[in-house]
Amino acid sequence: MEVTSTTKTIYKKRFWAGVLLVQFLLFYVFSKSKTMISFFEWFFELQKKIHQLLFSWIPFSFGDLIYILLGIFLLYGLILCFKKKSRNKSILQLLAVINIFYFIYQICWGMLYFQTPIIKKLSSQKDPEIDKAKILALRYLEKCKTTRQFVREDKNGIFIITDLNSVQTEILRQQAQLPKYISNKEAPQINAFKPSLFKSVMNFTGILGYYNPFTAEAQYNAELPHTFIPFTSAHESSHQLGFAREQEANFIGYLIGVNAKNNDLRYSTEYFTLKSLLRFIVEEDPEFVKNILSQYSPAMKRDRSYERSFIFRHQGWLDDFFGFMNNLFLKSNQQEGAVTYSYFIDLLLNYEK
Repeated sequence: MEVTSTTKTIYKKRFWAGVLLVQFLLFYVFSKSKTMISFFEWFFELQKKIHQLLFSWIPFSFGDLIYILLGIFLLYGLILCFKKKSRNKSILQLLAVINIFYFIYQICWGMLYFQTPIIKKLSSQKDPEIDKAKILALRYLEKCKTTRQFVREDKNGIFIITDLNSVQTEILRQQAQLPKYISNKEAPQINAFKPSLFKSVMNFTGILGYYNPFTAEAQYNAELPHTFIPFTSAHESSHQLGFAREQEANFIGYLIGVNAKNNDLRYSTEYFTLKSLLRFIVEEDPEFVKNILSQYSPAMKRDRSYERSFIFRHQGWLDDFFGFMNNLFLKSNQQEGAVTYSYFIDLLLNYEK
């Protein structure tokens, strides 16, 4: 009887391991098929509205709660794996849960990384040029200096958001104004922005926000300097629309924010764009970047100083670890590593030319 029970357990382990392997192979094959990618794009349009209707009304991040419960289950299961009596049962449960979550992740989100790149929808696909980036940096410096005059400050002269809901409403409105030749994705106009339950930990990871593919919620770190929050929200809302690649979400976030009527959103977007351009230019011409930084308005210099102090206070091994893991994740999903932002600049220059 014991031998039969052991044999059944072995077969069950092999079954779940086999199912996981089949999933890996199946989704790999799907990623090479334009027809299947089109199907997953259609399916995403269907499920994103359903998910947002189901979870947006909950006053806290339901997706984060799912992650917490999943983390507890996995940790408990791993502990039981070290106990002889419960080892086999725990391994089976872990394999089953991993299979289920991997399947849901892939059909709801993972396949979107293989959509047609946005760069192919633009008229030119030339490599980004430093001289053009410099011209654009000068333009966005002036934009930032102008817009910065119309936003609020705290007692220390640092930019603050006084009405985050109006920022979120404007993001939703701008989603529907995206150029049709770049995006034909439906904007449900459902507010599913949520402050992350992990904000205190996020401060030390370098993660500004994230999209939850299981609930279609856009998470942001509410403890960030306010210069980050509007554009981070626009970026995560781009994931909600169905743009999976990080730098494409940056570009869609840029399109959402750059023409916004809300000054907070527009300033945060212009400031992000300027910083991205300077990061791109600095390796080729550090003196140009130094000169631009010296031309920041006093208010912009205060914002930059506060951002730098926030980042400095929260640097550490956790930041390095999450940066490394994020780099691996990006490269495994048809994207550049976390350190390289040239694709966003490429999109920006081709759009702005």
